[in-house]
Amino acid sequence: MSTTNLTQVDNYNYGIEKIFEQAQDFLPINGTDFVELYVGNAKQAAHFYKTAFGFQSLAYCGLETGNKEYCSYVIAQDKIRLVLTTPFNPDSEISEHIRKHGDGVKVIALWVDDARKSYSETTSRGAVSVMEPTVFSDESGEVVKAAIKTYGDTIHMFIERKNYKGVFLPGFEKWESEYNPSSCGLKYIDHMVGNVELGAMNTWASFYAHVMGFANLVTFDDKDISTQYTALMSKVMTNGNGRIKFPINEPAIGLKKSQVEEYLDFYGGPGCQHIAVATDDIVFTISEMRKRGVEFLHVPGTYYDTVLDRVGEIAEELSTLKSLGIMVDRDEEGYLLQIFTKPVEDRPTLFFEIIQRKGAKSFGKGNFQALFESIEAEQARRGTL
Repeated sequence: MSTTNLTQVDNYNYGIEKIFEQAQDFLPINGTDFVELYVGNAKQAAHFYKTAFGFQSLAYCGLETGNKEYCSYVIAQDKIRLVLTTPFNPDSEISEHIRKHGDGVKVIALWVDDARKSYSETTSRGAVSVMEPTVFSDESGEVVKAAIKTYGDTIHMFIERKNYKGVFLPGFEKWESEYNPSSCGLKYIDHMVGNVELGAMNTWASFYAHVMGFANLVTFDDKDISTQYTALMSKVMTNGNGRIKFPINEPAIGLKKSQVEEYLDFYGGPGCQHIAVATDDIVFTISEMRKRGVEFLHVPGTYYDTVLDRVGEIAEELSTLKSLGIMVDRDEEGYLLQIFTKPVEDRPTLFFEIIQRKGAKSFGKGNFQALFESIEAEQARRGTL
């Protein structure tokens, strides 16, 4: 952890006992505005996500729009917006981020009604500032942006766009493209998972509770998420309306290197481990993504021998789920269907989860054993277990 973040951790360590308080109303968030990834080649990355995941062209900034520092391609699918950014200057902060981390999430942007108030509320509670509230404008209106630090080099940006009618943000133009593959049925970002170092999970859970007003939705310890060799612990933090969920993972002591430790080693520190995107028809979505070359973790066939005994009646055909490798879990409200891609780049870091909720609002514990075994099998193949 950097010196800056060590200071930040000290500021946020208010005591774990208050994490279980209800989410507060001082920081209302409407949803995820966009997620920005710093990548080595944004043009090629955009083509990959369009082809494999069904995203479509939305907006662009770069040399042609007067930006001499970097280019950004914005791709969209329903309510999901990904921004893929590549620097022109090899000595820039963006270049250093890519050198250290590889392709990875830099900005988790949150859509708010009042960016100035969001900034004031969080910095007054100890958040470290990245950008003071700043107005950006063009002929389509104005956007107010502000940003604070979170784990590792990741930041949260507050986006206020109620006075803006443009395609994305000031400085961007509409990206006209003849190549726009059909949608895979992805709807919105369900949650985003952060991996942090051993001993830091409670600190960052406390940050989300006290600095951002989140509440602890569910906690998993090393008895819930473990195999013979590895384990992890996780706290899921949620905002008041449930539209933003941030699970925070840390490694637990085990006989071998866990998936979280592998991530931290290859990413070069804490960061966003995976982005979970929701669909209304996971069978269609995964069938389509598999046709387009997306690789998913293998689920042992024996998983399906007993899954219905655990989760009860479901509407889907179990044979179909088994053929696609889709897992099922249940909480008190209903059940959910989920599947995880393999890492989407050569470093075993960022991956995606596809999820469909059938009433479930939280996360069940039943899938973790099968998931961990699948990830360990991939680790063994990579020689990093």
